[in-house]
Amino acid sequence: MASIRARLTGAYAITMVATVAALGTVLYAAQQSDRARQLTRQAHEDADLAVRIVGRVAATGEPVTATSDPLLGSSSEAIHVVTPALRNVLEGLPDYVLVLDSGGRTLYNSFAVRQLDADDQVQLSRLAIAMSASAPAHPVRLSDRELLLAVNATVPGGTAVARVVAGVDLASVDPGPTDLRTSALVLAPLVVLLSMVGAYVIAGRAFRPVDIIINEVQAISDGRSLHRRLAVDGAGDELMRLNQTLNEMIARLETSFGALRRFTADASHELKTPLTVLRADVERAMSAPPQSTEQMIALEEALQETRRMADLVDSLLTLARADEGRFDVVREPVALEPLVREVFESAVILGEDAGLIVSMPVVEAATVLGDAPRLRQLCMNLVMNAVKYTPRGGRIDVSLSHRLDGVTFSVRDTGVGIAATDLPHIFERFWRADRVRSRGSERGGFGLGLAISQWIAQAHGGSITATSRLGRGSIFTVHLPGVGEGTGAAVELVPSGMSGPTVTGI
Repeated sequence: MASIRARLTGAYAITMVATVAALGTVLYAAQQSDRARQLTRQAHEDADLAVRIVGRVAATGEPVTATSDPLLGSSSEAIHVVTPALRNVLEGLPDYVLVLDSGGRTLYNSFAVRQLDADDQVQLSRLAIAMSASAPAHPVRLSDRELLLAVNATVPGGTAVARVVAGVDLASVDPGPTDLRTSALVLAPLVVLLSMVGAYVIAGRAFRPVDIIINEVQAISDGRSLHRRLAVDGAGDELMRLNQTLNEMIARLETSFGALRRFTADASHELKTPLTVLRADVERAMSAPPQSTEQMIALEEALQETRRMADLVDSLLTLARADEGRFDVVREPVALEPLVREVFESAVILGEDAGLIVSMPVVEAATVLGDAPRLRQLCMNLVMNAVKYTPRGGRIDVSLSHRLDGVTFSVRDTGVGIAATDLPHIFERFWRADRVRSRGSERGGFGLGLAISQWIAQAHGGSITATSRLGRGSIFTVHLPGVGEGTGAAVELVPSGMSGPTVTGI
């Protein structure tokens, strides 16, 4: 396949050939037209000059014509011709001139006419006689040449001369068009060849930065150099925009590769620990006496680890299907008030076991378009997250409010909080702050709950945000687009993704 450089050069060559051909055609046609006008003007000038000569002779009172005796032995009548004096003057005209009387007889033929062969003289005389006084100049073809004839019938009265016909040889004027055609045939290929060479060089220089970009991207795309970026020179042209776009794409790839590596490491670690515990429990159960207390304890621990792995695999499967767009979310009107009250009741039970005060200061009727089980999972994830990271004696507030800009569900706790440096990462998969979310602590989890919660919110056209201060607690806010109530049909009030009300006081 030809390179872009070669294709551009070929396209430029074709365009150049077409341009040169069009320009040559226009110039040739213009010169031909100018040449035709020049010949016509010259023929008229010759005829006008002959008429003026006849007029001057007639103005002096001298005769213009004379009678010539017929040839010996001929019975022809006398022949009328111009006088010798007028003939001598007319002999100075260089072109083809014929002086005719009113009867169409020739009174004078110029030297150029007399140089023609007899047949051409007869044909030219016949054509001149046939021309009317108002006839425009037009070309006539003789045996070996082509003439342009013009007529002038404004001869002064009182003379036998009725009109003058003058002709110009079409091959006797400026050979410009012929020279132009010859020059074009010789120079045009050279011009096109030089243009192709120039276009190839210019295209090569223009695409040199593209070759550099290709080489750099090839060096970066090996997966080990995603930290590198393409140079942006600030020229503001298309190549700079291409470099910026590629840099943004490489940055996203670097983030994705990093997330994939972390995901692999974290998933391996999360599965390795329960598998190790499960293996130890099974070995202990096998070595313990049948139906003994030690065997039952070992089997119970093995069952707990099995459930833990099943929950992990289920969460990973949920996120994987969500990433591939294969997770169906039911779209139907869902009343959130009873759903949130149910979640609140579960939170009260969990809070009693953890020594926490759980309250619901605000709960308003609200309806959203979505999947009830998934929305309940979203609310429960946030409540369980608050319970998990709030020390005994703390407080959790759950609220549901309905505003014109949508529905807002929020969970506020007085727990350990999240550091400012960790806050941007809390929705990443397997992310847990080392100080409060270590795997070995009693608060240890998989680090997938918030990632799943974010997916559920986004799948419903909403968003989830978090504000927190270390040691002061956190607020997680879910904003969902609301629908009209009592209409029997879902009506979206605002675009999805609009943020909820600002909560302060942490």
